[in-house]
Amino acid sequence: MKCPYCESEEFKTLETRDSPENTTRRRKECVKCGKRFTTYEYVETVEIMVRKKDGKLERFNVNKLIGGLQKACEKRPVTMDQIHQLADRVRQDLMLLGKEEVSSQEIGDLVMKHLKSLDRVAYIRFASVYKKFEEPEDFRRVLLEVKK
Repeated sequence: MKCPYCESEEFKTLETRDSPENTTRRRKECVKCGKRFTTYEYVETVEIMVRKKDGKLERFNVNKLIGGLQKACEKRPVTMDQIHQLADRVRQDLMLLGKEEVSSQEIGDLVMKHLKSLDRVAYIRFASVYKKFEEPEDFRRVLLEVKK
């Protein structure tokens, strides 16, 4: 592993924390540049393949999921730790399905389920992209659902 800032391979672990989702979070500091960063370690038992809407098949990429969550949660009171936890819950749910191939729709549905309880505005943002809102009425429908 290399420092994401200076690419040095020398760093020290400041804190290690295990989560209930079978993930280990490590807070590290680069010896060379002094910057801190977080790594997440998890057991990968089965490689999950994602069937996209266009029929293409690709590997499940938790970083791609985290990127989408970051966009939905931008300028919201959601921490990166919460985003990583949500992404890990989605990954764990996919593992529990026991399938080697899942649809992108299944992933989106799981994200929506977890995001709704984390931040309702982020949920609406994610829904607008995931469900391809085209009319203001689409937002109204989801707003009414969130208010329930």
